[in-house]
Amino acid sequence: MKAFQADIAAFERLNTQVMGVSPDDVETHKRFAESLQLTFPLVSDPGGKIQAQYGPGRIAYFIDTKGVVRLIVEGMPDNRKVLADIEQLLK
Repeated sequence: MKAFQADIAAFERLNTQVMGVSPDDVETHKRFAESLQLTFPLVSDPGGKIQAQYGPGRIAYFIDTKGVVRLIVEGMPDNRKVLADIEQLLK
């Protein structure tokens, strides 16, 4: 999450909304976001509905404005590569 926050301005320049999703409750998300000074939303998914749809683990999905998954990155993302990939998708 810190890596995404560090590059949040670059994601925003590409009109990319960053958000985190986990089964943690809202209060836990709030404390976590404050501790890392996150400026993007964290979504609470206590029933695991989102996780069931997209899969468990540390996975980043890049979904276009029509709801189509355009890019999937597993593990810790290399933001420079991800940002370059997003730029290519926008062409």
